[in-house]
Amino acid sequence: MINCHLTQAQASNSTAENEVKKINLAFEMGNNVMLYLDDIQHTNPEFLQKFISLCDGSRKVDGVFNGKSKTYDMRGKKFAVVMAGNPYTESGEAFSIPDMLANRADIYNLGDTLSGREHEFSLSFIENSLTSNRYIAPLATRDMDDLYKLVQIADGNPIATTELQHGYSQAEVNEIVAVIKRIRKIQETVLKANAQYIASAAQDDKYRTEPPFKLQGSYRNMNKMAEKVVPVMTDEEVEQLIADHYRGEAQTLTVGAEENLLKLAEIRGNQTAEQLTRWQQIKADYVRHKNLGDNDNPIATIANQISLLQQGLNQIGQALQQPQSEGLAALNETLASLKLQVNVEKPDHSALEQAMSSFSEHVDSFLTPLVTVLQSNKSVVFGVG
Repeated sequence: MINCHLTQAQASNSTAENEVKKINLAFEMGNNVMLYLDDIQHTNPEFLQKFISLCDGSRKVDGVFNGKSKTYDMRGKKFAVVMAGNPYTESGEAFSIPDMLANRADIYNLGDTLSGREHEFSLSFIENSLTSNRYIAPLATRDMDDLYKLVQIADGNPIATTELQHGYSQAEVNEIVAVIKRIRKIQETVLKANAQYIASAAQDDKYRTEPPFKLQGSYRNMNKMAEKVVPVMTDEEVEQLIADHYRGEAQTLTVGAEENLLKLAEIRGNQTAEQLTRWQQIKADYVRHKNLGDNDNPIATIANQISLLQQGLNQIGQALQQPQSEGLAALNETLASLKLQVNVEKPDHSALEQAMSSFSEHVDSFLTPLVTVLQSNKSVVFGVG
């Protein structure tokens, strides 16, 4: 058990102090309580570690109530702790739950729990944004079935206004439908960003072929854009609204603003030719830098380069097994893309010399038989880049 207290005196500001006070009040109440902690990616790992003993078999936690330190025993009580967070902080830094806490908790991924409920989830973005926009805000206090019917009308379905529960004027219906149509365009982008964010966060870094995607598609993003929508906006103005919003979001990332905006344009399907070229270059450079490995470790760099060379030779072998004309063209293209570069600076131990010697022997054993075979074919034209 970790002997540390959730103390108001340790809070860095008044807001944090109030939150800690609420947590300790929940401990004091003890029974029939659900303690919900949101956006835990913004908290200090030490804060989360204070809940480890509460989540394991001991079911105990230290707290402070009315200035007195107490140990709360939750065994046999109906006390649940629910935490929610994102895999990245707002600055784009990776976030992970402390291992000891994760091992004692049930972990749910939003992407997994949404299976079969995609339609309801997509509508929740509109439901959540109702109070952000003055034209559709009244719907928040009316029968929600009206909202669903108005969404169907905005989507082009033939729903009579007489089916609505509230007595709307035609002018009011027209305004609401016009706003929902524009919000639907925003919703489409937010959902795509959300799906890409979840997929990227779930991927291990060693398998990535492009930079991680850190722009979120959250209710907050939806609300911030929805509040600016008016019935008379054109499609171009809506597109500009979305672009401006995510440009601002990208600027809050520590690094990667350009690549995240290029990826967003790709998933939205509105990349320009210049953006496509730049995005392909970034992806190629990303893979190349990963393959070069740790520049501070020359042996690891050499090992990575040998691996790249072997991959290239395997491609050559596959090309030679193809029909003559097709194989030669593929061989020429493969050789052109094969770029081997080894940079070793200031070797300071014998292990590096052994690695270099082994590297030389491998190159000889790989390339000598290949060159012998290729020399017998006079029609081969090499284009090594």
